Amino acid sequence: MSRSAPRPTSRPDSRPDSRPASRVSVSRRTIAAAVAAERRELADVLDALTPDAWDAPSLCTGWRVREVAAHLSLGFRTTLPGFALELLRARGGLHRMTDRTARRDAAAFTTRELAELLRENAGHPWKPPAAGPTGALAHDVVHGLDITVALGHPRRVPEDRLRLLLDAVTPRSLRFFGADLTGVQLRAQDLAWSHGEGTPVYGEAQDLLLVLFGRRLPPGRLNGGPEGHLVPPTLVA
Repeated sequence: MSRSAPRPTSRPDSRPDSRPASRVSVSRRTIAAAVAAERRELADVLDALTPDAWDAPSLCTGWRVREVAAHLSLGFRTTLPGFALELLRARGGLHRMTDRTARRDAAAFTTRELAELLRENAGHPWKPPAAGPTGALAHDVVHGLDITVALGHPRRVPEDRLRLLLDAVTPRSLRFFGADLTGVQLRAQDLAWSHGEGTPVYGEAQDLLLVLFGRRLPPGRLNGGPEGHLVPPTLVA
């Protein structure tokens, strides 16, 4: 996944979830089913987009919706030797490689083809290199949100998928995606989950997931809750 990608009904009385992520055990079959469902649903979202929406900016800096959609299917279309060759062409820069291939493939495929690539590969076993068990799900959910949140699309990621990803967050993943949450506690308003220590920042779980993956959100998606705290400007676009 590059660093730069439907919400449950709000429950204002939600409390932080104190379960350690290490105690949450999920089978590979459950994760694979979640990945397949996510890809099919994203394909349906892409199929319904207007031409203008395909050319609208996403939450991934410098990428339109069509570049994100192209990047989503890169793993299905690239062999390990092919990946190594692309990385070599990018002089070893992973993010330079993903940017180059996304722009190339966005121009090479039609929007219908980009949607169909997701649908046809719903059960594909690819996951990001060196990623953990939920790596493929994180890749698809976050990049899907890079599209839908940027467009103001009403899609809500199902709670069970959000749970899998929120419970898998580690200090290492935060560092990799450049998410500096020093002095901030994230609190979900629509399910019982929190992360970190410090000044509370509230939002819906899928928006907080984007924060954990280094995204800066459109104004109005995060708030200071009943305490009225200011949202750190580093979290907002």
